[in-house]
Amino acid sequence: MEITETPKGRTATKKALLLLSCAMLALGNCCGPLIMRLYFLRGGKRIWLSSWLETAGWPIILPALAVVFMQRRRAADGSSAGFFLMKPRLFVASAVVGVLTGLDDYLYAYGMARLPVSTSSLIIATHLAFTAGFAFFLVRQRFTSYSINAVVLLTIGAAVLGIHSSGDRPKNESNKEYYLGFFMTLAAAALYGLVLPAMELSYKKARQAITYSLVLEMQMVIAFFATLFCTIGMLVNHDFQLSLSPWKHMAIKGGLWGQLHRAWD
Repeated sequence: MEITETPKGRTATKKALLLLSCAMLALGNCCGPLIMRLYFLRGGKRIWLSSWLETAGWPIILPALAVVFMQRRRAADGSSAGFFLMKPRLFVASAVVGVLTGLDDYLYAYGMARLPVSTSSLIIATHLAFTAGFAFFLVRQRFTSYSINAVVLLTIGAAVLGIHSSGDRPKNESNKEYYLGFFMTLAAAALYGLVLPAMELSYKKARQAITYSLVLEMQMVIAFFATLFCTIGMLVNHDFQLSLSPWKHMAIKGGLWGQLHRAWD
């Protein structure tokens, strides 16, 4: 006897997936900036590495895609279901958005290296203003009284932070470094405001049914190309060579200790 999922069961599954996505997003948005800022406060200097870590977890999507694929395969009686639903046109659009996301990751990490979490988080919040503007021009999303109110308040808040910026400035940081971090973070907010409407535009131009599986595929492609972009940045910046220096230091130290130990014996 074949067991089929009822409409009520499908609704419950969708709500569960939505709640899970919201919980993971909230956890990442709260803990991510704190961990990144702690890294820089403890002497970390590698901005490309920090930006790489923002999207390096994209393989975690693969198990979810495998589960969805197995369900789709059972529904199609085994043979006609493909692992990926994404068409080449949507793949290229997702790759472009992924490169923009990688650049945005770098701008954000650079700002986090120069600004406190409170300041950078408030500046990043202004991406709502940029999102509303780009959404109006790209996908014809209309302004409402609520969106205008949020945009005005967040923009004013960022301007106040830029003017009165000496109160929460890190120690031993020059005006040039602080303001450079401020504008880099603002540029990250603007670019992120472009990325979100660009994703919505890609959905509209895809000429495909937007399913949970397709959204997961698009997110994975975006994260993959963002990580690839940051990996190239790490290669150009010689971050992989620098990462070997602590091990080299330990090897030298171990060699000296071995010599002393042999001399003592």
